[in-house]
Amino acid sequence: MTNKLIVFSAPSGAGKTTLVKYILETFSVIQFSISATSRKARGKEKDGKDYYFLNNEEFKTRIKNNEFIEYEEVYGGNYYGTLKSELNRIWKDKKIAIFDLDVVGGANIKKMFPDETLSIFVMPPSIETLQRRLLERGDVSNEEINVRIRKAESELDYASKFDNIIIN
Repeated sequence: MTNKLIVFSAPSGAGKTTLVKYILETFSVIQFSISATSRKARGKEKDGKDYYFLNNEEFKTRIKNNEFIEYEEVYGGNYYGTLKSELNRIWKDKKIAIFDLDVVGGANIKKMFPDETLSIFVMPPSIETLQRRLLERGDVSNEEINVRIRKAESELDYASKFDNIIIN
């Protein structure tokens, strides 16, 4: 099997994580690509399972050392990115890498690996539905929800950069 990638991208709260979890439970040939982040763990998140949690200094050092396939600074100074070592780990196991990424990260992966990547944009039915979902999750402040909604409004413009669009 050649090295393949599946990218799910969406605004925060659109449901990409739920879809990715279902796919992982259904297909053993697919393995989750764990992103790195400089934000603090939330709730029951575990280092090395949900994310690789790095502090800002560690993250910036890895950027300087060219250890990321893609990365960006989002949501108030927190970094998110995909480590090259993570993709190599999955491909070494002869698995398909599946990503749960923000919209810019997903578009960047598709751009870097155009022939290897199936990209899927998860579209919320409306901004109002997205806002309600974020409120119901209860893991971020109202101020943070407002930031995410403003970002989501601009992220919807990225949908055309993806191979497929799913309205969830």
